[in-house]
Amino acid sequence: MEQKYYTNERSQQIVIALLKAHGIRKVVVSPGTTNITLVGSMQQDSYFEMYSSVDERSAAYMACGLAAESGEPVVLSCTGATASRNYMPGLTEAYYRKLPVIAITATQGDYKIGHHMAQVIDRRSIPNDIALMSVNVPVSKDADSEWNCNILVNKALLECRRHGGGPVHINLATTYSRDFSVKELPATRVINRLTLHDDFPHIPQNARIAVFIGSHKSWSEEEEKALDAFCVAHDAVAFCDHTSGYKGKYRMLFALVAGQTFYRSTLCNVDLLVHIGEVSGDYYSSLGIKPQVVWRVSEDGEVRDTFRRLHYVFEMPEKEFFLHYAQGEKKGDSYLEACKEEYAAALSRIPELPFSNIWMAQQLSQSLPDNSVLHLGILNTLRSWNFFEIPRSVLSYCNVGGFGIDGDMSSLIGASLAHPDKLYFGILGDLAFFYDMNVLGNHHVGKNIRILLVNNGRGTEFRNYDHPGSAFGDDADKYIAAAGHYGNKSILLVKHYAEDLGFEYLTASNKDEFTAVSQHFISQEIVDKPILLEVFTDSQKESEALKMIRDSIVDSKTAIKNEIKNTVKSVLGNSCICTMKKILGK
Repeated sequence: MEQKYYTNERSQQIVIALLKAHGIRKVVVSPGTTNITLVGSMQQDSYFEMYSSVDERSAAYMACGLAAESGEPVVLSCTGATASRNYMPGLTEAYYRKLPVIAITATQGDYKIGHHMAQVIDRRSIPNDIALMSVNVPVSKDADSEWNCNILVNKALLECRRHGGGPVHINLATTYSRDFSVKELPATRVINRLTLHDDFPHIPQNARIAVFIGSHKSWSEEEEKALDAFCVAHDAVAFCDHTSGYKGKYRMLFALVAGQTFYRSTLCNVDLLVHIGEVSGDYYSSLGIKPQVVWRVSEDGEVRDTFRRLHYVFEMPEKEFFLHYAQGEKKGDSYLEACKEEYAAALSRIPELPFSNIWMAQQLSQSLPDNSVLHLGILNTLRSWNFFEIPRSVLSYCNVGGFGIDGDMSSLIGASLAHPDKLYFGILGDLAFFYDMNVLGNHHVGKNIRILLVNNGRGTEFRNYDHPGSAFGDDADKYIAAAGHYGNKSILLVKHYAEDLGFEYLTASNKDEFTAVSQHFISQEIVDKPILLEVFTDSQKESEALKMIRDSIVDSKTAIKNEIKNTVKSVLGNSCICTMKKILGK
């Protein structure tokens, strides 16, 4: 008989490799065909301590006894049909006793459910009290599906030991491959979760270190000082956007540099990135910063693999993490100074921009009154303002949690109620404005409100040169960009609405008119009425401004790479891009 090794199915290989990496060796197996690629591979590996049980109900209880006695996680493996149903009593026992049992049920794939396929049952939802977590792992076919498999299995294996432990469920798809010729398991990334009671890993010497801060709750003075201490101890910077909240010395707004089309800053190459906060709307920095390793720090302890380089999750307050690693010799600020210098150089290269959201952000960003609060609309407005720094005393927010346009002004109005003596600025586009305009009729709207409405008569995001909608040209206006609604840039509609609701109404349609009214709009004093400034811009100019600011630095090597990739994409399609990236280097 031909010698058997591991199956050639990648998802099965990843599961086996991660079980070994997480130190899980005990397995109770029930007979079957759908789980043969997993079981047939495991039995060839002397690492695993395997036991057989024909009865799946008995197998699950055996796993409970073995886990309780050994103090180790125990794997269960069964075939497709009703076998897994018989795990339920034992998994219920494991759930209420917090026993780390890992039920790996084999499946032909969810796409076969409901079509009278033999031995296919629906395990997509399970009872609440048989597993702490249930993940569905499809067959791995490409890099994205392998990443997904790695994340799902890591999460499940971590969960069985978390907060006291308990059972988890992995529904693992197979293709019934008969190829067991793979002699070595693939290198696969292990994600570990740490708490304050665990031993912390060492930070490598001479590594370039940065902190990436997504949207973040308000910072206390102690939290800010802890991050500052961490940065000076490791010559690190904190990459931020206008939702990050951090205002300390090491704050670095880097979208202007990271978003360049024809220039790739080496400062974006990071050895270790500490990821904190929640969703970020700064696409350019999220995609432009290239870490080798990511450590995620959050009290929720969840696996958030934004950069696909996650190795550790620190389930703890950020302050405790930063203070722990702030000990020892201080390394200085050379990385910070280099980032500042590069940002300043990029700022100086911005050409004269056309009248647009970006141009207005450029004009107003440094002039906002001290201690005021800024609320930004998603996408186009947030991106426009992320190119420019604002005064340190100005707090800024954006609804990047759900990332919808439906509540920008309501969030602004709600926030303004907390501090009637502060000025609250809201910047948003016309679709977002009309979507949420009813809140302006609320009788709690105060005099401390200032709204800048950028009215280009459509969702201009979908007409930007780099958006997929731009391929439709003017046809995008019909449905994709939703042009022509809400008065189609009427010069009277918003004016009457605002004035009838007690607002002071201002308007501008070019740079000179904007300059004439902008100083009143950002005046420090709270005046008798809330102010609404409606600015009429053109989508073409908005797109031109974005292209100009992103093309302001040109590196010939990067420009050639982009030209080749764009040519390949236009001729051969997206399928060749990954290959070209490997040839050209990412």
